Amino acid sequence: MTLSRLDDSRPFIPVRIAVVTVSDTRTLEDDKSGRTLVERIAEAGHVLAGREIVPDDVEAIRAVVRRFTAHPEVDVVITTGGTGFTGRDVTPEALEPLFEKVMDGFSAVFHRISYDKIGTSTIQSRATGGVMNATYVFVLPGSPGACKDAWDGILKAQLDYRHMPCNFVEIMPRLDEHLRRGAGTPTKAV
Repeated sequence: MTLSRLDDSRPFIPVRIAVVTVSDTRTLEDDKSGRTLVERIAEAGHVLAGREIVPDDVEAIRAVVRRFTAHPEVDVVITTGGTGFTGRDVTPEALEPLFEKVMDGFSAVFHRISYDKIGTSTIQSRATGGVMNATYVFVLPGSPGACKDAWDGILKAQLDYRHMPCNFVEIMPRLDEHLRRGAGTPTKAV
């Protein structure tokens, strides 16, 4: 028996999501992974808060994601690209040091879903997730298939307030509790 379900007595709450494609070669016109995420965000009823393409450069990636996580109208940032093992794949190195909390379970579940589809090739991805400035950040591989797997298998449910027994949306207002205790004011409103 699974406890996972949608509680239709709860309202749907649209989440504001920014998509960042990490690539030296993609443009908005040929960015299939970014487009896959944008389409799924819209289909789910969420709001696209921004979309950018940034080169495979640690400081450039950090600058774009920091800007999105500092913006009060962004609840979630999803990056796609740069999670492999080549010399240009630096997205986890850029973002994990900035996470206030690392979401180990995201990576574990992503790899379980991915393993069912591509077998041991899933180990070539360093997908990760965390919280940065009271904003969820998910770091996905640069393939449309991996973006579909992450969205369909994890994010669609966890970013839906109706998803039970728990979801990311219901705890968004509390992501900055540690900051409010120390500074007296929240960094964002949800």
